[in-house]
Amino acid sequence: MHEMDMTKALILTIKDWQTSQPEPVTIEKVHLIVGEFTCVEPVSLEFAFTAQTKNTFLDGVELVIEDIPLVAYCHPCQKEYKPAIGLQYACPDCAQPMEDIRSGRELKIDRIEYSATSKSLT
Repeated sequence: MHEMDMTKALILTIKDWQTSQPEPVTIEKVHLIVGEFTCVEPVSLEFAFTAQTKNTFLDGVELVIEDIPLVAYCHPCQKEYKPAIGLQYACPDCAQPMEDIRSGRELKIDRIEYSATSKSLT
């Protein structure tokens, strides 16, 4: 399950971002964009994130995943189409192999929602 390794990298990236902020912040939500052609299962990614962030600085943080469909473009037919993942990666009209992927390979942090952490006066 490569989602576990991806989650580890995600946690490290978020930690680096958080520590680079000029003021302490509390992370509330992490928004990801996940393309269908990455073969990342959103449910598995959510499970891995919840399991790996338990009792950490991200415990209870909501992971919001936006699924991006696989869309390809056929130059001979001059139109977009949505290939069926794992079944056929060719134009349904002319059978031209899929060459021009317009969306579906995305895998990135879209944004992080956070609030300022108040400093204690001691």
